[in-house]
Amino acid sequence: MKKFALSTLSLALLGAAGAAHAQSSVTLYGVIDESIQYQHNVNAKGDNLWQMYAGNIQGDRWGLKGTEDLGGGLKAIFQLENGFNVNNGTMGTYNGSSKLFGRQAYVGLEQDSYGTVTLGRQYDPLVDLVQPVTADNYFGSTFTTPGDVDNNDNSSRTNNSIKYASPVWSGFQFEGFYAFGGVAGSTGSGQTWSGAATYGTGPFSVAAGYIRMDNASTFAGRGGSLTTAPGWGTGATSDGTFDSIINSAYASAKSIGIASVAGQYVTGPFTAAIRYSNAQYKADASSAFASTERYNVAGGYLGYQVTPAALIGLAYTYTHGAGDTSATYNQVSLGGDYNLSKRTDIYLLGVYQHANGTQRVNATTTQTAVASAADYGNPSSSSSQEVVSLGIRHKF
Repeated sequence: MKKFALSTLSLALLGAAGAAHAQSSVTLYGVIDESIQYQHNVNAKGDNLWQMYAGNIQGDRWGLKGTEDLGGGLKAIFQLENGFNVNNGTMGTYNGSSKLFGRQAYVGLEQDSYGTVTLGRQYDPLVDLVQPVTADNYFGSTFTTPGDVDNNDNSSRTNNSIKYASPVWSGFQFEGFYAFGGVAGSTGSGQTWSGAATYGTGPFSVAAGYIRMDNASTFAGRGGSLTTAPGWGTGATSDGTFDSIINSAYASAKSIGIASVAGQYVTGPFTAAIRYSNAQYKADASSAFASTERYNVAGGYLGYQVTPAALIGLAYTYTHGAGDTSATYNQVSLGGDYNLSKRTDIYLLGVYQHANGTQRVNATTTQTAVASAADYGNPSSSSSQEVVSLGIRHKF
């Protein structure tokens, strides 16, 4: 990252008013993650796909974040973060629409003794505290839940939110989070609320949390019509998490509730982690499905730091959907990452998934479950699929 002390000139360039302070700063940062990727079985014909694929370990991004010292240990903080696709230069798409600062956009106050309050478009507490204790933290999308049904890979961000993060007290920290639906006469329409906590001491850390994301409360507000099923519409404060055929038929859910817990133990060059989550996609009278679909996810990860520059990792993820339909996805992921410098690394990632059971395709159709590895989104023509990525990541 590059840090610039603000001067009167830099403030003018940023369009801000006021004098510069030595205690204030703005950081420009970013990530460019690019790969050559092979996907096996990506359409009804069973064809294979070779492509350039961006954002395997981390999504491509650039951003600005800054602080201003207000005195007495109090600081004003902000962060603006844009997601983009390095292959074509387009902005990132979230819940079907492109946003200039679609990853994060918030402002707030931070005090060392009392914690931090931020307001805007933000990550939820499970992403902040639980996800870092899982395999996704080390190897990204290739190691995440099939379809990202439990938002382990941070497919969803939340608008109109206020978040409180406590200080770290002897290894313990918690966050609380609420997003206003903003509908007159229906305060809870499209709201999101969440809480999570983490505790770490020595080599051991554990985290747990829950998030509830509501869709808009009316049929029209969810993008529905008399002839089409409603979707996860603009009335929801949180983005949808519908990354593949595994859960895309449940985009008309009235609400999504996700409970997640994870633990990690580090000894010498080894890191071992386990996790469990339960995601429930609940229906109402306007949904295109009748019964709640529940996904139980269990995963394990083992990482080995071969050298200070080289990391290898192995993960297994078990996902079982039940309620409306029943399907099981067994997934094995393998990865290696090598740091060429503090800012540049190369990686090789692979994932295999096998599916069985029944999937919902739309409001009236189900089918024998097909694989859709990790959260890449291209369904297989059969019960299995493999994806391999050879890439490079640069941070600035």
